[in-house]
Amino acid sequence: MKRIILGVLFATFPAWQIVPFAQNGAAPTVAFDITKAEIDNVLKNAPPNPPDRQLRVVDMGKYNMGIGIIHRGPTNDKPGDPIQVLYHDYTPETYIILSGSGILTTGGVIENKKASTGIPNVMNGPSGAGNAGNGAYSRKVQEGDIIIIPNNVAHGWSQITDHVTYLSVRPDPDRVLPAGYVYPLLLKNLPTPAQGAAPAGGRP
Repeated sequence: MKRIILGVLFATFPAWQIVPFAQNGAAPTVAFDITKAEIDNVLKNAPPNPPDRQLRVVDMGKYNMGIGIIHRGPTNDKPGDPIQVLYHDYTPETYIILSGSGILTTGGVIENKKASTGIPNVMNGPSGAGNAGNGAYSRKVQEGDIIIIPNNVAHGWSQITDHVTYLSVRPDPDRVLPAGYVYPLLLKNLPTPAQGAAPAGGRP
């Protein structure tokens, strides 16, 4: 079933967004750079929605690795309001908070749980949503914090008064993400390699 989903998922992305470096389980032989300038450019010029942008998905040989940048503005909620949470069937995440702060709720029972319909998204693959229920844990997170969220664990934001911006590192052992995907704004800002030299940092 996963292979069928993958086939549909690949078909939804233009060929110029797919930059394969490893095939048939072979590990890549180059490194992959995502510069601060590129991240800043995405944050400045990407549409506000969705707030989650997958920067690249690299085929690591035995698994895929996704790197995303997320910028969330004020949530405008009040203490005690229901907290909407997400979960991802196959992709764990590690959040690295770059700036801002907010209340992050994780774990526990997911009430009104509902799987997403349609084609799995490029950020996390098959996912779903609901409300935080019994056993969920809320705490304030801020710049410099790191949070590790296993797959199928609920996670959701609330009480963001200004913003929170963070990287998401997404190992993908089940290969539900489109290997080789590169966010379009990164493709438009690739440096020109020196004549006769190979591209640096694993860039296409």
